[in-house]
Amino acid sequence: MRAILLLLTLATCGFTQDFTNIQTERVAKNLHFAEGPVWSYEGYLVYSDTVVDKLRKFTPGQGDAEFASRVGGASGNAYDTDGRLYTCEFRQRRVTRMAKNGRLEVLATHYQGKRFNAPNDIVVRRDGHVYFTDPAFGSQQDARELDFFGVYHITPRGELELVATWKTRPNGITVSPNGRTLYVSDSDRRAILAYDLDGKGAASNERVIAEKIPGVPGGLRTDVNGNVYVAAQSVLVYAPAANGAAKLLGQVMVAETPSNLAFGDPDLETLYITARTSVYRTRLGVKGALPY
Repeated sequence: MRAILLLLTLATCGFTQDFTNIQTERVAKNLHFAEGPVWSYEGYLVYSDTVVDKLRKFTPGQGDAEFASRVGGASGNAYDTDGRLYTCEFRQRRVTRMAKNGRLEVLATHYQGKRFNAPNDIVVRRDGHVYFTDPAFGSQQDARELDFFGVYHITPRGELELVATWKTRPNGITVSPNGRTLYVSDSDRRAILAYDLDGKGAASNERVIAEKIPGVPGGLRTDVNGNVYVAAQSVLVYAPAANGAAKLLGQVMVAETPSNLAFGDPDLETLYITARTSVYRTRLGVKGALPY
């Protein structure tokens, strides 16, 4: 597999891991547009090949294979603690959940009687609260019924709530290791926003923590130290601060433009990166923080 040199320019705000001379490898190729990676408790990575409506999986030691066909247009994916797979389907403009036995359940399709724009990315907190983004890119704009781009919350009881209405397009979404902060990337403002989350899953105190991000910010993940990773022109690593302004710690240079990312492998110390036609991975020496 093709090896690429990973470059991290580090700052000095508690980010103690040594990321110099780390190599990445390509573990899947010849894809149409790779998105939505998530690590499964079963020991493999699930991700979307969006253009051809496929879900694929990469299993260390076994390779890449088709996981499922999803005519709804799979994009972002997430698992809950019961091993159920949540998927944003941008063509069907809905959010679904698939049980381990393959049974598919539609969780949400409309807000106040109007169809979603094109659900894009999703995260599930440990206690079952679900959060997803609803932008619209390219031709998706033509079929819009809503006059805003939204960030949404689905409660464990299945109730849909609106977290935020944006004029710009939300993209990636994740939560902090303790589940008390929701992070959302803004592709148009090239920023990362944060919200406080309470025990009931309600969001408040919207604020910008990072701006002027090089490239178009997409997928987000956090590590156990609370650092935020964003897929943009490269993979950028930020350390959130109490005053709201995050500090850039470093960047992961990839051969293709990253779209999304996820921590995986049994020890959660491997970062998997979907990047256009390929999936890459690299050992970081720091554990990812699964939201569940």
